Amino acid sequence: MSKHEEANLILKLYELRRDPTMRQGRDWCFMEFNPQTLAELNNAMFSEHSGHVRMVLSYWDMAAALVNHGAISLDLFNETNGEHFSVFAKMEPLLDEVRAAFGPQFLANLEKLIDATPGGRERTAGMRERMKGIQAEMATRQGKAASAQA
Repeated sequence: MSKHEEANLILKLYELRRDPTMRQGRDWCFMEFNPQTLAELNNAMFSEHSGHVRMVLSYWDMAAALVNHGAISLDLFNETNGEHFSVFAKMEPLLDEVRAAFGPQFLANLEKLIDATPGGRERTAGMRERMKGIQAEMATRQGKAASAQA
């Protein structure tokens, strides 16, 4: 595949991320969706956010498949994206349990991409720690806002 074709695929993936429904899903998944158990994932899957969860997870697994099959180089993909590490950081601790319930293919492409990335698991772990800090900051700000209104 030519560099021009790869660039066009990257741009197409970016375009898809800008879709209003996808943007809503990404916002919710990154700021509010923090499943710690299979039950919490199932609750989200059977809520008004079901489409958000499915859209974001399947998008990044599909994008990973493009890389895994050589349509986009690993280096180019990782240099132009980072969100897939956040998705994997949220889901990695649940993979065994989710795969036992839903099947072994759940996020298999994304996991393969993470493992093909030098330092991919370490980068994922770092992302998970940063997300914990963001969640704590959000909780603090929400608490202050609630106190100010009271």
